[in-house]
Amino acid sequence: MIQRIALRDIFFLFAAACLALLPLTGQAQSSVPRAPSVEARSYILMDARSGHIIVQHNADQTMPPASLTKMMTAYIAEREIQSGNISLQDQAPVSVKAWRMGGSRTFLKEGTQVSIDDLLRGIIIQSGNDASVAMAEYIAGSEDAFADLMNQQARALNMNDTHFMNATGWPAENHHSTAHDMARLARAIINDYPEHYDIYAEKEFTYNGITQTNRNLLLWRDSTVDGLKTGHTDEAGYCLVASAKRDDMRLISVVMGTASEQARAQETQKLLTYGFRFFESYKAYSANDVLANPDVWLGAADTVRLGPEKDVQLTVPRDSADRLQAEMTINPQLRAPIEKGQQYGTVTIRLDDEVISETPLVALESVEEGGFFSRLWDHIMLFFKGLF
Repeated sequence: MIQRIALRDIFFLFAAACLALLPLTGQAQSSVPRAPSVEARSYILMDARSGHIIVQHNADQTMPPASLTKMMTAYIAEREIQSGNISLQDQAPVSVKAWRMGGSRTFLKEGTQVSIDDLLRGIIIQSGNDASVAMAEYIAGSEDAFADLMNQQARALNMNDTHFMNATGWPAENHHSTAHDMARLARAIINDYPEHYDIYAEKEFTYNGITQTNRNLLLWRDSTVDGLKTGHTDEAGYCLVASAKRDDMRLISVVMGTASEQARAQETQKLLTYGFRFFESYKAYSANDVLANPDVWLGAADTVRLGPEKDVQLTVPRDSADRLQAEMTINPQLRAPIEKGQQYGTVTIRLDDEVISETPLVALESVEEGGFFSRLWDHIMLFFKGLF
């Protein structure tokens, strides 16, 4: 069974028993220019809410992630804090290995203890290799064991082209990721642990009497940018994962393999400007909106409410929402028992002729089997429906 409705009439869904296709007439086509030329070996622009990719180039090409790696180190630390396994007040010992780390540092002292709060800021703001190793050792016992946790979490986030060998991004064979995977990780950081996200916007951090500034230049140039992380090695080039929020829209940009610190900021700004200027976030449905009430056979109730389990977020060209059309496909002859949360259909959303979203329609309630005589009557009715 297929049902259709224009999304501009969403509020009538609650009263509609069945839906009819509404014609598209007199709608002006929105104008979206070609995406800007970006001087980076790999890049992507993603809507943080919907996950929709607006622009990409070589986004699934594996590359060294350099210190972008530390986003996963911070993500796991945030997960452990959220789960109660560690706290911001815990004191982590600084090992000889952490103290000896080269590259960017928080300047930890071997044999001292550092709070998890300070380590987290050292990782995110200062990109401290020593802070990253100290955090890894405190959580998992060793950096190697922590790398296993990183890879497990990468698989859980569908970062299927990513493999970590360490907590810092220090060059190592088989340590790689992609712009697409880094955007997925950024989205998880933003959405999963928002209570820690403010740290990514902090411009400086002082530890051991040494003040260091955040290397994300866009924090000074664009007031809407509030994260996330820079990275650089000779092999990786200059990399930047950035996020910005304007009105109700948040975008994530990843550039990898640019030529300089200035270039990674400039190329990121191109992507963010393009995305905010020509696209918008649009919530088609809210979680648990009732989109259909199909009949149920053999049940204690005659119908069941179907709808999306989560908000249905879209990313569309500006001023194009009136051209969205929804088509619902519902499983025929639903029979009790109906299990709450089980999928019994799909809502497909198109912009003009392009499918931009497919969302499961799930039962918003359970329907138990009806009594003996009720089921007997429904069996008789089903027999005659099949016969005739």
